[in-house]
Amino acid sequence: MSHFTAAPSPYLVPFDGSFRIADTVTEAKDRPSKDECKDQLEEEIDRLKDLQRVLYAHDHFSVLCIFQAMDAAGKDSTIRSVFSGVNPAGFEVHSFKRPSANEIDHDFLWRSSCKLPQRGRIGVFNRSYYEEVLVVKVHPGILEGQRLPKGPSTETRFAERYASLRDHEAHLARNGVVVVKFFLNVSKEEQAKRFLSRLEEPSKNWKFAAGDMRERKYWSDYMAAYETALNETSRESAPWYAIPADSKSYMRLTVARTLRQTLESLPLEYPSVDPEEAEQFEGFRQELKAELE
Repeated sequence: MSHFTAAPSPYLVPFDGSFRIADTVTEAKDRPSKDECKDQLEEEIDRLKDLQRVLYAHDHFSVLCIFQAMDAAGKDSTIRSVFSGVNPAGFEVHSFKRPSANEIDHDFLWRSSCKLPQRGRIGVFNRSYYEEVLVVKVHPGILEGQRLPKGPSTETRFAERYASLRDHEAHLARNGVVVVKFFLNVSKEEQAKRFLSRLEEPSKNWKFAAGDMRERKYWSDYMAAYETALNETSRESAPWYAIPADSKSYMRLTVARTLRQTLESLPLEYPSVDPEEAEQFEGFRQELKAELE
């Protein structure tokens, strides 16, 4: 059961398996100017701040935002910008890199399940359990190091993982976790420009690694893996959005707007005060006023 309505976005990945990455846009046509995007983003940030306050007080739902993308698509900066106005007390970010030995000794959903946001809070996964059907799909040899039971073929193994992801997210939705997933869809050309910028500007050198270039050679394999993963797991209870990412300002605005619309679809409200306790409020008010006179 989904407790929210998927945002009415042109970038919503259909739930019927018809998504084709070749048909997507990485640069939106007729988008607002950079300055207009920034102004509109500020408005969205203010609204998200208010919605988070009600989410926290209501304490019945939590929100999990998942960000997946190729290197240099802008995950970190988007997270930093979109959530710049929220209260840190009700917000957390977790990044998932190569699994540790301890994590490999558990099922592939274990390490992220430990990081799910509590009720009333917003959680962000910067990369996520989807790495297990993305980077592992592109490099299936990784499976050999995961000490999995023998038997299923590699194809069957991934089919089972898609099923596990759908079941996991359906379970979360039934229990009040609102899962919203963003694929930041950057073009190969734009990635090249951003890599070059990291190499040419000393202050950005730390963002670049030789492995980034190695993975770039598998671009078509990654696009195929993303297309399959999004088709297999974009559902009403946990939708994917393929956000154009060649313009960072437009990407951030679109993510913020999508999240705001999602939160607005939730039945959020401030808790009501117990009637018996409320009857005492007038007396408390008079007592406090008398103290201040």
